[in-house]
Amino acid sequence: MVLFPSHQAAAISCHVGPVHCVAYSAGSGQYVLSGGQDRKVHLFNPSTATLIQTYDAHGYEVLSLAVSPDNARFASVGGDKAAFLWDVATAKTVRRFAGHYARINTCGFNHDASVLVTGSFDATVRLWDTKSNSTKPLMLWDEGKDSISSLVVGDGEVITGCVDGRLRRYDLRMGTVYVDLIAHPITSVTQTQDENAVLVSSLDGTIRLMDKAGGGCLQSYRGHTNGEYRVQSTFAMVDSYVVSGSEDGWIYAWDVLEGKCVVKERAHGGKVVSAVAVNDARREMVTAGVDGTVVVWRTE
Repeated sequence: MVLFPSHQAAAISCHVGPVHCVAYSAGSGQYVLSGGQDRKVHLFNPSTATLIQTYDAHGYEVLSLAVSPDNARFASVGGDKAAFLWDVATAKTVRRFAGHYARINTCGFNHDASVLVTGSFDATVRLWDTKSNSTKPLMLWDEGKDSISSLVVGDGEVITGCVDGRLRRYDLRMGTVYVDLIAHPITSVTQTQDENAVLVSSLDGTIRLMDKAGGGCLQSYRGHTNGEYRVQSTFAMVDSYVVSGSEDGWIYAWDVLEGKCVVKERAHGGKVVSAVAVNDARREMVTAGVDGTVVVWRTE
């Protein structure tokens, strides 16, 4: 696998200050959303580097984004302590979910976007009904002992990563919580496509592939720097590779099975690369960091 900046769309200077999150649109992933410290969310075409729309309603930094399966709506969360539900076409917020007592670090939709899940610095996870007019959460989970840094919503379950070093899996059908101890503050969680394993990044500079059924560590990936910031990791090429940003200003990729680093590319002016999103259908990924840019990469 070779990564290189796309000739069609190199670094896109779209934010003033650090970019905290990036996400592809659903389906073919024709568009990319980015959110940053400047309190704005931008929608752009990665192939042409064209800015299509700016979504401006947050009063504080934007820390996480989630896109509905039909691309009609997306959610954004951050320092406002509220989750914003946006209409993509009108660029207006259609709902705001308030109830957290501190900034919201992460969010995700279920399979039909009828439920929005949010995780906060207040150590709680809340589930919100996006279809009704209720202002109260459907559920509130307070098992976390520290900030909820990342989450992923799967088929009938929610997996959360917490600064208390614990990976929690909430089985909604059984009403059960399963806990795996990572022993280091968790910065990122991502599921494999078959949902049998979870990729976990933590502040000891290690990414672990955890078996959901048995809770064991299947493989670990090292070489990048992650000791202070929330740095995301994810899968690429149909779960064949693990990709991560790094505090040293490089992008790393490892072979999933062997754990061997196969790609190391400098990006974002050598500054912290904290956000990454991959689109396998387009053989493309985007990265973002504290330099205020989003970089589009292609694979060959």
